[in-house]
Amino acid sequence: MVLRIIMLSLILSLTLVSGSSGTPLKKVAPSPYAGMVLIPQGAFEMGSRKSLRELDPVSIFQADRHMLGPEDPSHEVILDAFYMDIHEVTNAEYKKYIKAAGLKKMPRYWDDTAFNPPAQPVVGVSWKEARAFCQWKNKRLPTEAEWEKAARGKRPVKYPWGDEEPDKTRLNFRNHVGKTTPVGSFPDGKSDYGLFDMSGNVSEWVQDWHYPEYYLFSPKENPPGPDRGAYKIIRGGNWMNNAEDVRLTYRNATVPKARSKTVGFRCAAHAPQPSKK
Repeated sequence: MVLRIIMLSLILSLTLVSGSSGTPLKKVAPSPYAGMVLIPQGAFEMGSRKSLRELDPVSIFQADRHMLGPEDPSHEVILDAFYMDIHEVTNAEYKKYIKAAGLKKMPRYWDDTAFNPPAQPVVGVSWKEARAFCQWKNKRLPTEAEWEKAARGKRPVKYPWGDEEPDKTRLNFRNHVGKTTPVGSFPDGKSDYGLFDMSGNVSEWVQDWHYPEYYLFSPKENPPGPDRGAYKIIRGGNWMNNAEDVRLTYRNATVPKARSKTVGFRCAAHAPQPSKK
């Protein structure tokens, strides 16, 4: 009798694990990082659909070409799954890092009361300082392609929320507030993946060096950006930008040493890849 009960219990447990169809249930790995969301593996459309014929050939020879992009041509990119911070890194989070790492050099606007409240995004950090914070968290800066996929979501939209024009209910831009706002202040501006402030508030450092024509020859799968350059890409626009410059395909760049009150960052992390067995 005891043996029969044990056998029935074993059969029942196997049934619960396998499901009614007899097929093992698919295990979904939770995010290993609090405050991050999984961006699934797959293809998306990166860049603008604007015709190459509309580009100004003269711009190739302009000294400030690094500021212009371009966003063309639109192209398919395939990315492995990755995790992305839901919010931009805040002053409160960066303060913990300063204490833990024993840093002596503070962000440039650390004592500015307009920019240092705990819930506002940290600004005044260089590209290397942003990268070091992400590494301290066992994360990394996102690539430009990862940033755009996370921001555009599941559709080739113009803004994180869709194609409707920006307004003060969706993002912090056009100097309406006159400074950064606490992260997560604009739920109506979230991306399809639930990320906040992908347009406006602060522009965000990404991993890539900038090269104006990179879209013409970038690899289709997991593009890492150019090997070297003079400028680092920043994406998403900021609290001072107009509607044109907070579009999700808009590309900008600056020197990696820049410590601006309009530039912050968020981190990404590799997701475990499915076993090939």
